Amino acid sequence: MLSTSLRTAAVLLASLTAGCGGTPLPSFYSVPVRQGNYIDQNMVDRLQPGMTRQQVQRIMGTPLVADPFHQNRWDYYYSYSRGGSVEEQRHITLFFNGDLLSHASNDLPRTN
Repeated sequence: MLSTSLRTAAVLLASLTAGCGGTPLPSFYSVPVRQGNYIDQNMVDRLQPGMTRQQVQRIMGTPLVADPFHQNRWDYYYSYSRGGSVEEQRHITLFFNGDLLSHASNDLPRTN
């Protein structure tokens, strides 16, 4: 009886401490993660200098970063990662003069 209890306790202790150390378990699937505002060249092509903030927001969505110290600048970021590594990153910064879009700066590849 005592032997069975000790054996059960040893198996329970071994199974509880197995997750605490050493060898990582293999991972067969990792969830793809999309973060930020999706940005594509079609959206950027629709932006025109002189558009109001509301018109820009209809095309691009709400900016991810609205800096209170730079109220005339909106930043949009997008990243896609799979398997723990970033596969795609995009960034666009829109600059306003008052309520009107003055220009944009982006790192999107040009498509023909």
